[in-house]
Amino acid sequence: MGNGPGGMMTQTSEPGADFNAADQMFLIMMIPHHEQAIEMADILLAKSGIPDEVTELAQKIKDAQGPEIETMRSWLEEWNVEYDEDSMGGMGHGDGMMSESDMTALEEASGAEAARLFLEQMIVHHEGAIDMGEMALRGAQNPDVIALIDKIIADQTAEIATMRDLLEAS
Repeated sequence: MGNGPGGMMTQTSEPGADFNAADQMFLIMMIPHHEQAIEMADILLAKSGIPDEVTELAQKIKDAQGPEIETMRSWLEEWNVEYDEDSMGGMGHGDGMMSESDMTALEEASGAEAARLFLEQMIVHHEGAIDMGEMALRGAQNPDVIALIDKIIADQTAEIATMRDLLEAS
């Protein structure tokens, strides 16, 4: 049993289990990352005057990432890895995470400006997730985690292309 960085996780599973620290760290970092993407989508979806293509994309992001969060949490639970959501609040704003001022700007924007801001912010957010995934692939061992990382990278790479197209068209 031991504490990870900042005491965020404790592994109580048997040594040699089918996961390692890279698998755990990816999940622990990706859960709040996905949660913020859903929060950003919710902010946008609550607004009126947003182009349909942008609201459809926001809903697609939310629909994909909600179940992924549940899957990641279930793996941590299955592996007896304690995940303290409260300790993740001070993670900083690396890996594409939006700052409080970024989130406030999105909340206060309306119409076409809100759509543009959402797309610009989500591109950065997705690029951060892709970077996290690529880094995790260097050390990840669990086949399910590796498959999820591959899916996140593929999905978010495609969504970035869509978002760039939407920005160019606006």
